[in-house]
Amino acid sequence: MRLFVYLFLALAALALLFCSRDLPTGNKDGQYLNLAPDVKYVGMNTCKSCHPNVHDTFIQTGMGRSFDRATLQKTDATFGEHALVYDTASNLYYKPFFRDSLMYVLEFRLENGDTVHQRLERIDYIVGSGQHTNSHIVDFNGYVYQAPVTYYTQEGRWDMAPGFRGDNIRFDRLLTTECITCHNHLPGFVEGSLNKYTEMPTGIECERCHGPGEVHAREKLKGQIVDTSQFIDYTIVNPRDLPRDLQMDLCQRCHLQGVAVLNEGKTFFDFKPGMRLNEVFNVFLPRYTNSHERFIMASQADRLRLSPCYKDTDMTCITCHNPHKSVAATSRDQYNNACISCHGGQREQACSAPMNQRQAEGDDCSGCHMPRSGSIDIPHVNITDHYISRSNIKGQGQKEAPTGEAQFLGLQILTKEKGTPLEMAQGYIALFDKYVSSSIMLDSAQWYLDRAQQPLAQKLNTLVHYHFAREDYPAIARLAAGQQPGQLMDGWTAYRMGEAYYKLGELPRALAFYQRATALMPFDLDFQEKLGATYIQLQQLPQAIQTLKWTIKENPKRPIALTNLGFAYALQGKFPQAEALYDKAIALAPDYEQALLNKAALRLAQQDLATARKLIQRVLAINPENEQARAVWQGM
Repeated sequence: MRLFVYLFLALAALALLFCSRDLPTGNKDGQYLNLAPDVKYVGMNTCKSCHPNVHDTFIQTGMGRSFDRATLQKTDATFGEHALVYDTASNLYYKPFFRDSLMYVLEFRLENGDTVHQRLERIDYIVGSGQHTNSHIVDFNGYVYQAPVTYYTQEGRWDMAPGFRGDNIRFDRLLTTECITCHNHLPGFVEGSLNKYTEMPTGIECERCHGPGEVHAREKLKGQIVDTSQFIDYTIVNPRDLPRDLQMDLCQRCHLQGVAVLNEGKTFFDFKPGMRLNEVFNVFLPRYTNSHERFIMASQADRLRLSPCYKDTDMTCITCHNPHKSVAATSRDQYNNACISCHGGQREQACSAPMNQRQAEGDDCSGCHMPRSGSIDIPHVNITDHYISRSNIKGQGQKEAPTGEAQFLGLQILTKEKGTPLEMAQGYIALFDKYVSSSIMLDSAQWYLDRAQQPLAQKLNTLVHYHFAREDYPAIARLAAGQQPGQLMDGWTAYRMGEAYYKLGELPRALAFYQRATALMPFDLDFQEKLGATYIQLQQLPQAIQTLKWTIKENPKRPIALTNLGFAYALQGKFPQAEALYDKAIALAPDYEQALLNKAALRLAQQDLATARKLIQRVLAINPENEQARAVWQGM
């Protein structure tokens, strides 16, 4: 009876929630009702109330375990003396540990056995199911960044996070919605920012693959039940009911890693199951002469689509995978039976390998023709290669490492048959920005831009971006000459125009565009720092101080903002306040040359020659080519 009462109250509460709004009803031409723009997400607990068995297995999958608070229960890592990472490039050590149920990473530097730098950061989130890695995230007042160390579970070792070895940006790799919305559910994103969030879910949820559930929950509470063995329930997307291309687009939303370029006016929140991926963004992948041997971790969809099994049949990802069940808990027979279903019905007839070889491999079709392999972007992991082929056989795929330098073949668009010239130009510019800073990419972008037929207004943002990548600031200024800052609707274009004028020394014009950029994207703290620096250059110190203080209030871990605010105070003769800010910046970033130089100048102004010398020597040790430091040193 008590259970009945609780269930009745829960259903009553849901009924109040779902009956209080006007929602789409009926079905027009096979359209899913939950794709309407005003349909809301209801959360996994609502789904669980009717589908507890599915929920219980799903939360054990890689998707269900993809993201959570940094707790001892979530982590797959081991801790102790071995949990120490040294980065030779930055000469910094990292020590991850738990204390009082909270996780921390201590960054430190040693010189002659003495600790000369320490920075302790609490880890707020762990990302990764533990099948391959646990990576770590810090949250500075809602602004989230990746921490520089990762635990690689397959090898049971700590090391620098992917992409940090040799290019250690420490706690400054911001996590945008492109990243978060693949590794997690839909967070509360702060518009006008790149990486600020008001709330953070803990794992991918049901509605990422089934779409918003408000209509579905309302209809079921009203007793509108569809016999899904005979009919499609258009109140919710079941991926099995989608056409093959839309099934693949759903999986490719996160399992087709490459260069993602959003369509104008779209965000990574806009894609819903049942849509075409290219309605929201396009994905591009560079192809090289050795691409068949070297591929990235989240390349499952791309590798599968290259396979003869995919090309010659109607298979999709869910031909083999049950998304509600963990790969670790899925029997090998499920995958092999999918192979047999297309290859003759009998395993003995389907495989031409000698029986002794088959028995040595456990007669495992998928294990043999989908061998484990490394990836070029994530170290210390082995992944299943989804290129299914008779030529891709375990132990025979890469007998010899590729020799010679791979040749670039071009950029392929993967979300449609053929991209427009403007789309291809955008892809090449994004490739240049994110991965391959080669002039070849910009030459290709220019080739496509020359063939783009859209009017200037439609390709202005791309043209400005292209010239910015070229560092052709006069070209940007020519484009900006016909623009009023207040008419621009893209924050990045306004910022790049401001940067062009700043580089050309036209500070008042730069200021107007920076002001527009920060109006459009007020929580992009890089934009705010540049605005503050421009105010300083124009001797508008009250405005500079106000801007930089607000930036630091938003995120106190900003060495540039701290240093520039210190400089503004120094210009006002407030030396103690300035030096305190420089010290905070240096504590966060011990190799930040401008903070060290500014503090040295302050010490010189106060006749403290000895301290100034040490600071200048420190800058020259970091960067012997620093012209400011060399000039000061020669004058001392």
